[in-house]
Amino acid sequence: MGVVLVAVLLIVGAVAAVAYQRRLSQPYGAVSDLDAEAEAHRWVERLGGSLSTLDARGNAAAAQALTDAAERHRAAQGQLVTARSGAQYAMASRTALEGLHYLRAARTSLGLDPGPALPDLGTGAITARNGRVTVDGRTYAASPRPGDATPYYYPGGVVSGRQMPGGWYSAPWWKTALVAGAAGAGGVILADALLDGLRRPHGGGPMAGPDGFGGLGGVGDFAGRF
Repeated sequence: MGVVLVAVLLIVGAVAAVAYQRRLSQPYGAVSDLDAEAEAHRWVERLGGSLSTLDARGNAAAAQALTDAAERHRAAQGQLVTARSGAQYAMASRTALEGLHYLRAARTSLGLDPGPALPDLGTGAITARNGRVTVDGRTYAASPRPGDATPYYYPGGVVSGRQMPGGWYSAPWWKTALVAGAAGAGGVILADALLDGLRRPHGGGPMAGPDGFGGLGGVGDFAGRF
């Protein structure tokens, strides 16, 4: 009996040692599909739980942000259903995180504490109160804060192949650009006044490194200093 027990322990130890060596041989920061799946489920569940506890209270800007957050939640849930690889689970995480950024924006508009910090999406943010963005020949107001002139929040992202900053805008121009496919020269152009009011996170942030989500869209035309 003692010999059998020793043999079993040796086998278990050998298996654990092999698994540990394989873990060490992975590139730093590499995430397994199971880890990516667990992470995606965590972000999607957090988004769903946060949505159920927040009311716009008649605030138009908050209501719009909550509507967009709910849309991201539905999209992330759909991505989870079909995800089979680490990259697909990472996409679901990205979608859920965008929804959580919308939730932070809604809380800000309501005058509430925005809540815990979220991983940066790696897109930069508007800092100029009188910023402007020109999309397909039309100019829109942009601001780091919600207001009567800027009631639409956008967390930042790649639109028609170009990286656009997060902030509050006078109209949801990104939806039109995405639907219309406003690509090509002059499709999406940032005004010079807006460029002076942008800041880009140094080091890319946890969502923009080689193991994050920055590679999903690329840096576009705004790789220079914001």
